[in-house]
Amino acid sequence: MTTLLALDTATEACSVALLHEGRVYSHYEVIPRLHAQRLLPMIQDLLAEAGVALSAVEAIAFGRGPGAFTGVRIAVGVVQGLAFALQRPVLPISNLAVLAQRAHREHGAVQVAAAIDARMDEVYWGCYRLEQGEMRLVGSEAVLPPETVCLPRDAQGDWFGAGTGWGYAERLSVAPVVQYAGMLPHAEDLLRLAEYAWQRGEAVEAEHAQPVYLRDKVATPKV
Repeated sequence: MTTLLALDTATEACSVALLHEGRVYSHYEVIPRLHAQRLLPMIQDLLAEAGVALSAVEAIAFGRGPGAFTGVRIAVGVVQGLAFALQRPVLPISNLAVLAQRAHREHGAVQVAAAIDARMDEVYWGCYRLEQGEMRLVGSEAVLPPETVCLPRDAQGDWFGAGTGWGYAERLSVAPVVQYAGMLPHAEDLLRLAEYAWQRGEAVEAEHAQPVYLRDKVATPKV
């Protein structure tokens, strides 16, 4: 059976998850600014709980963004270090997709408008639909002012809002049935998406573990 490790530090949450012999283990903490200190100990604790050696991991999945720039870089750095040392491939997974998958797991949502607060008066935005258990992107991901977001052209039925970007709910030009503005990505859902990606042969070499920011500028320009 496949053994996969997943980790995410792209938002205020820091989480890790492991698939081993068909069982899922996960640790999740909301610890802003402490990801760099806690991530490796969380991985060690998770492997110890499962009784699995790091060398048994066949691939490492990670939240590749969009999200906090520092947080995404922490994940990329740790993943590359582990993957190079173990000579294992990696699975980059969208954090917006992870949010959509969590909304499905916890609330049964089948159509999700995922939004992460991008600061600078913008949101990271992506729309997802459930297909055979997997939340799949409809259209493209983008970073936009809240007033300019939109659902897919063929959107019908109920849509659910998930993620910190829904803190701009009064300005967003979409009105979902339910909003989960406090929802953050969870490595358990990242792991689920990584399983699908692994089965499709989408793993890449460690040097291709790159962040996706959706935005070229990483700081507010000086006036």
